[in-house]
Amino acid sequence: MENNSKRWLYLFTGTLILLFLGLIYAWSLFRAPFSEIFTDWTVSQLSMTFTISICCFCLGGFLSGQLSRFLNVKMRFLLAAVCLFIGFFGVSTLNPANAAASLTKLYIFYGILGGGGVGIGYNAVITTITKWFPDKVGLASGIMLMGFGLGGLVLGSIVTGMVGSMGLFPTFRLLAFATAIVLLLGVLIVKAPVAPAKPAADDKAAAASSDVVEITSHEMLRTGRFWGFFLWCIFINSAGLMVINSAANISVMYGGSAILGMIVSLFNGAGRIVAGNNFDRKGRRFATLINVLFMAAAGVLLVFGHITKGLFLIIIGLIFVGMAYGGCPTLTSAYINKAFGPKNFTSNYSIANFSLLPAALIGPMISAKLLEASGGVYITNFIAILVFTGVAFALWVFLNNASKKSANEGYK
Repeated sequence: MENNSKRWLYLFTGTLILLFLGLIYAWSLFRAPFSEIFTDWTVSQLSMTFTISICCFCLGGFLSGQLSRFLNVKMRFLLAAVCLFIGFFGVSTLNPANAAASLTKLYIFYGILGGGGVGIGYNAVITTITKWFPDKVGLASGIMLMGFGLGGLVLGSIVTGMVGSMGLFPTFRLLAFATAIVLLLGVLIVKAPVAPAKPAADDKAAAASSDVVEITSHEMLRTGRFWGFFLWCIFINSAGLMVINSAANISVMYGGSAILGMIVSLFNGAGRIVAGNNFDRKGRRFATLINVLFMAAAGVLLVFGHITKGLFLIIIGLIFVGMAYGGCPTLTSAYINKAFGPKNFTSNYSIANFSLLPAALIGPMISAKLLEASGGVYITNFIAILVFTGVAFALWVFLNNASKKSANEGYK
């Protein structure tokens, strides 16, 4: 068994990698510059770039999970580095004189190679580093996913400045090299434990939960508790996405500034740490219930904020949305690891991450329809959050019942 002394170095390196990989979510920073260069591109065509990247992110994560049987983490880091380098560098070669061909290339380079490369690297980081933290799987997941969630926010101002000073295409060339270099650091530093790391001897709770039943992906997909959790994630994420993409506009509508809308991103990151800590201390049942309560509080505050035209209630509501939405990826990592065992975690986790796809479609689609029907007023979106949260609570109850017979969930 290997020494755990370097696990915090691995955690720091993994978080740094995910910070850069999180730039794929900063598409909103690039959309305006692209629309200024390629004036023939419609809003829908530009938005499709992000949709493709999210789909390929999930597919890349699944591919990484399957490749883990044949390739170690260093080789998967290299594969992610190659995909992202080719993808970002390819974007820098787009030709403004040929808008139609450039749009196709954008979908391929940013959407397919960029999104797929991020998915491969994301899965490799999360599933490797968490193996070093069997006693703090929630905390480790939360820290890394905070980096991923804040990538666009932390590096966004730097990227925006680069686009303004050196232009869009040179910025992508620089990002191609920077992202590849960071992933190569992972190749040099991060390693997987030869065997699952043992929890500290005095950590009785972790030791008690270490004798888990290892469940394959095929077996996992036949359990009610997996599907209960999977659907729970879809409804919580869909509820969050109803307002997250419009947070700046919501803030402005109720008398605030667009900058206040960015508060969702900050608490999105904080929610990942909170959810991880709740999971480690109290288990899945408690941690998921807190997430449901956060989203319920968000819906109530936003509804009353609209009724009273109170900016303070709106901002607090947005904070709770960020906390609840941010908690989901951490809980997915921690729960899949604990409930179905670390042996098949790489593959199982890549499957669980597919909950992002329906949520990315359902939340924004319903939000747009409701906003259009209400004449641009967000109250129906706020009410819909409460409806989705009610369904998530029912799924939480179902998940608890489905989990009662599982030996792996003795930790609550």
